[in-house]
Amino acid sequence: MESGQPSRTALAAAAHRAAHQILENGRIFSDRLAVPILGQDPADVVREAEQEPSRRRMRLFIAVRTRFAEDALAHARERGAVQIVVLGAGLDTYAYRTPLGVGRVFEIDHPATQAWKRQRLAEAGIPVPPWVTFAPVDFERETLADGLAAAGFDAAAQTFFTWLGVVPYLPEPAIWRTLEFIASLPNGAHVVFDYSDPPHALPPDARADHDQRAARVAALGKRWLSYLEPPQLHARLRQTGYCTIEDLGPPQIRARYFPGFAGLASDKGGHILRAATI
Repeated sequence: MESGQPSRTALAAAAHRAAHQILENGRIFSDRLAVPILGQDPADVVREAEQEPSRRRMRLFIAVRTRFAEDALAHARERGAVQIVVLGAGLDTYAYRTPLGVGRVFEIDHPATQAWKRQRLAEAGIPVPPWVTFAPVDFERETLADGLAAAGFDAAAQTFFTWLGVVPYLPEPAIWRTLEFIASLPNGAHVVFDYSDPPHALPPDARADHDQRAARVAALGKRWLSYLEPPQLHARLRQTGYCTIEDLGPPQIRARYFPGFAGLASDKGGHILRAATI
């Protein structure tokens, strides 16, 4: 990301969410604000989405990971979570289309990206509800714990963290610092994040698709830095304090969200994982 500029990968993810509402009618994940907050003509959204057939796979994965995260959040709230932290919020719209009743939502992002989001909300006429707290955090200068504390985060409250589209761009030590912080909260925490199997584990067609998408992401100014392997990841999560782990890889994603669809054939690729300390 260029200094002072919003994240181009956040814009790309928002475009995928908006395109899903138009091209698949939000079948997996319905978001009435995805198109308005993007601020683009729907015809342009469709035209861009259909430039390359391979983009459909990424669009559907982003729809699935968002649906999975929000289903997990509903479950966490039933279990007593009263705070939500959206790490790398980008143009996420959960807090603006869901009546919370109680609780708070902390949106964490780079200051430039967060300023861009607030501008998009204003231009789209989307009001900011009173339960939303914007917490701009420049991770080159401060920690997540410091940024949350400055925003009024209650470390004693049970909290749900959603962390989508971020982990692959981080070095592995930074990933574990965040997961260890979440696990350290004294009264329980939940987290959902996505990750990918290493490229060497992918079959040839999936590897070619991965390499194409990696090149596209690099052209946006970011690189994928970390890949995780499920057995080692699960073992370390348990050592860190997580007692509940639900990990959906490609076979589980197909079974849950695309029953009978043979187009997603690889058993290796993107994962969506839910973990909790309670």
